[in-house]
Parts: sequence; C-alpha cells; structure tokens
Amino acid sequence: MKVAAIQMVSAIAREANLARAHGLLAQAAAAGAELAVLPEYFCMMGARDTDKLGLRETAGAGAVQGFLADAAREFGLWIVGGTLPIESGDAEHVFNSSLCYAPDGRCVARYDKIHLFFFDNGSERYDERRVIAPGAEPVVFELPSRDGHRWRVGMSVCYDLRFPELYRALAKRGAELLLVPSAFTRTTGAAHWEVLLRARAIENLAWVVAPAQGGTHENGRHTWGQSMVVDPWGTVVAQQASEEGVVLFDLDAGQIERVRTQLPVLSHCVL
Repeated sequence: MKVAAIQMVSAIAREANLARAHGLLAQAAAAGAELAVLPEYFCMMGARDTDKLGLRETAGAGAVQGFLADAAREFGLWIVGGTLPIESGDAEHVFNSSLCYAPDGRCVARYDKIHLFFFDNGSERYDERRVIAPGAEPVVFELPSRDGHRWRVGMSVCYDLRFPELYRALAKRGAELLLVPSAFTRTTGAAHWEVLLRARAIENLAWVVAPAQGGTHENGRHTWGQSMVVDPWGTVVAQQASEEGVVLFDLDAGQIERVRTQLPVLSHCVL
C-alpha cells in the first residue's frame, strides 16, 4: 500500500491552509497513494493558542470536516486529517482530534490526543493544557488496501510519541501501522524526533508514518519537520527535511509478518 506523509508549514488563515492541503492531497493521489496523512494542526497554526477555540467544530459537522470528506471522495483516498479542534463540552477547551475518512467520504475513526505537550526551557514555553482537553482512549481502525490486505492502523498525535505504553496498547490491538501526525518544535525535534519514531517502530515491529509541520510559521513558531516513514525494523525509508511536500512509500504488509515471526517480541510481553 502506497502511503503519503504530507508535510506542511501551516499559516494562520484556515482557508489558505485548506487550499494548500488540497494541492498536496492532489499530488499524493496523482502519485498513486491509497492513504494520505496530514500533519497536526494542518488546518491552522493560530497567532495565539486560544484561536483554536474560535475554530472549534461539532463532531460530524464543520468546514474542516467537510473539506476532508470532500477531498476523500474527490481523490478516492483514505485521508487522516492530522488534527483539528473539536468541541469538548467545555467552553475553554477543545479536543485536538485526528479524523480518518474513507474514499467514500465517511468518517471511520476519531482519536482525541491523550498526552498534552508542556515544555519550558526559559526561552520557549508551550502548554497545550491551557486550551486542549485530553482524550482517553487508544484508537485502531481497519483499512482494506487495494491488494486485499486489511491493515490495522493505530492513531496517535505528536507528544504521544513520548509514551511507549500507548503504542504497545495499539500493537496489542493488532496495529501494524502507527500514525504520528505532529508539529514538533525545532528544539525538541532536533534532539528526539527520529530516535523516538524509530524506537516506536522497533518496539512494536510496526510501520510508522509520521507527517509533520516543518518550517517557520506566520505566527513565529519554528517546527522541526523531517516527515518520515519508518519500517518495522526501525529503518527510515523515506523522509523530507523541511518545507511542504509529500513523502511517499510503498508499505509491505508481508514485512510485518516476517519480522514478527523472526522476533516475536509482542508474544513475549509479561507486563
């Protein structure tokens, strides 16, 4: 199954971001991708954290959800919309939600980011807890590819990457492919991004697809980029360093079976 990890440098205006995402999804479809994954905050990188509150959508209705459904139908793609703000029932917080759409435009899975980023090194400070409510449940969905394989796909977002117990829970639910749409900062990304992605692939003997924000944004934020695909043995097989683009790779379902037979780590878990 050919996948596309889409890298963006999202701006403040939602409609401009959706237009850029549409063009990148068109590239992915033209290249033969079956699954395209957009990065975290693909639809907006606000001037302030609280801008998310003004763009929140009700689950099942809204401009961004409509865009994703329409694009899935237009391009005949499975699309995972990195994240968008979904109502949490709390006026001061939203869920940071990743949604999967089938080629017929149906929303088939939703994951609300569980782990919320906090970082303060004295010169940079981020605290997602100010406006984001945490999710509570791991999510795995099934994707039947054109070659007849039914992929089990585990969902996650950005800061989740630092919590291996989430990925082990996804693997125990049968996940063969782990998605990590992200917006890592330049500081933390330079230090930890690749090593964490490779570790999650190695630990769970699973494919990892990690689309990211990658560049200097209109709001002044600097994101690391380095969108990549990692194979179940921990090898980075495709990547792009910075700026927007489409990272493509053909995933081999048989490689999962081979490595899990040779090294049956998941069956050896005792905790």
